[in-house]
Amino acid sequence: MIIVGYTPTPEGKAALEHGITEAHHHGDELLVVNVSGTSDPSETTFATDTEIARVQTRLEAESVPFTLRQLVRGKDASEEILSLAEDEDVRGIVIGIRHRTPVGKLLLGSNSQRILLEATCPVIAVKAAR
Repeated sequence: MIIVGYTPTPEGKAALEHGITEAHHHGDELLVVNVSGTSDPSETTFATDTEIARVQTRLEAESVPFTLRQLVRGKDASEEILSLAEDEDVRGIVIGIRHRTPVGKLLLGSNSQRILLEATCPVIAVKAAR
């Protein structure tokens, strides 16, 4: 199983696409996770029903086995993803990353950085195409 941290952003879409590629190459199931967390504005990270339907349609079109979860528990996305990685039989995590200014990192923290540093499984960090 591969966890994909999905947000309705170019970075989240890049993570989804890479997760699909990994699933095809290795025969993995995807666990696509969208979190309404506390450190980023939820309007930029939490997917609408329409966006979730698009993700589901995309995954079905690829014939990739998947589970899609939206989590609203008041935890950071990194906390949710790291917890799932510990609880499930996970081969890896795929996340999208973006450039942040030093001030942006200081004020908002970095879910990506925490996942990269604390995950006990491999993490693939992908950038969105320009």
